[in-house]
Amino acid sequence: MLYCQVAWEVGVVSSLGVVYKGVRCMPRGSFRGGIHPPENKSSTGGLPIVAAQQPSKVVVLLNMGASCALSSMVARGDSVLKGQKIADPAGRFGVPSHSPVSGKVTAVGTVRTGLGALDQAITIEPDGQDTLDVSCVPVERVDKLSQAEMIDIIREAGIVGMGGAQFPTHVKLTLPPNAKVDTLLINGAECEPYLTADHRLMVERPGDVVRGTQILMKAIGVDRAVIGVEDNKPDAVEALRRATSEASAGGVVEVVAVRTHYPQGSEKHLIKSTLGRDVAPGCLPFSVGVVVNNIGTAVAVADRFDRGLPLIERVVTVTGSGVAKPSNIMMKIGTPAIELIEQCGGFAGDPGKIIFGGPMMGAAVPTADVPTTKGTSGILVLDRAESRSVEPMPCIRCGRCVEGCPMHLEPALLHQWSEAGLWSEAEAYHALDCIECGVCSYECPSRRNLVQAIKYAKAEIGARRRAARERGDK
Repeated sequence: MLYCQVAWEVGVVSSLGVVYKGVRCMPRGSFRGGIHPPENKSSTGGLPIVAAQQPSKVVVLLNMGASCALSSMVARGDSVLKGQKIADPAGRFGVPSHSPVSGKVTAVGTVRTGLGALDQAITIEPDGQDTLDVSCVPVERVDKLSQAEMIDIIREAGIVGMGGAQFPTHVKLTLPPNAKVDTLLINGAECEPYLTADHRLMVERPGDVVRGTQILMKAIGVDRAVIGVEDNKPDAVEALRRATSEASAGGVVEVVAVRTHYPQGSEKHLIKSTLGRDVAPGCLPFSVGVVVNNIGTAVAVADRFDRGLPLIERVVTVTGSGVAKPSNIMMKIGTPAIELIEQCGGFAGDPGKIIFGGPMMGAAVPTADVPTTKGTSGILVLDRAESRSVEPMPCIRCGRCVEGCPMHLEPALLHQWSEAGLWSEAEAYHALDCIECGVCSYECPSRRNLVQAIKYAKAEIGARRRAARERGDK
């Protein structure tokens, strides 16, 4: 059910909503704080997804985000097939990885990752055939599967959160015994500037979004789902509305337009905007009866159950002032970023910075010759002028960081504690509740590195907690 009303105008954007094809999509409420930075989505928002060219190699990392380290199941010289499991985690928390191509393993060893660190990886040279492994078959009689069986299929497919964090999806779906979840929330906000990968999936594959949503609903045992989409994507809202009306039985799926407001895509804030529920500090969404998954994750689930494919490809937005022809590309995971940039016409001039993700929460990479991962939603290339460094100035106590913080924190004080190495004070001021959205740094007129300092404090606090657990401290 789409919350909207008929309107006479077409193409009008106002505080009352977005009018698209004669229908005004009325956004629901939002949250305190946040910002509305320049969206910079126009260069790719209307471009259809194109298939990536065959990469010269794929590099499958053995330590992806929140997943635990993987052990290689192949060796140099081995032949592998597309979709074949090539690495497995030691524990249930992690997820396996699969070969995105058929070809030959040319190396199992150390590579430079997008974070600049050295990590283990499997390098595969494609044979150009894309021969599927025999394990890649659709799932039959989904309606007869138990929740545990569905979650295990999702785990074995290597599916993780596609918004960037790469948190294993099966862990989110495995709820504590006392959890009372009534709603699945699919995150289609895509509030990060420049990125349009989820937008294009919603427009071009709305049926798969809804299908994946229904499978996820069954996996957690709920009969209600909400797909939250920012109202700057009226074509996506309309496509999903149409897909939900055409979908076969599988629970109630609502499409809710929410106000375009960064960081609307944050789990806690999207829950507030769509459902009006507040997730308390230190708590997870299931504490208010909600499980949240990304649009890309829903499509990956549909691909596994209906096409038999594990998570071996994803859509990535290659964009920015430093790219000749920005595009949305369906890439094979592990493709070097430089090859995707070259498919987009190469660099436009001299690049100043390359970012995996968006400008607010993405991470700058040391070189374009690094592998993409399951969480690479965007490759943003900025020119020298846009990426120039600005010398930070003293804090003027203006309070703009406090006013903008969507988590109601005091970033200036947290920055102060972090610079002084006062980790207990930073923890007492709720540094761990920071979602690292970057609003404080964006708003700061003195251009202080607020979010970077808070991230550093969070890492130190986490290290201190782990050390205390190892010592057996209470």
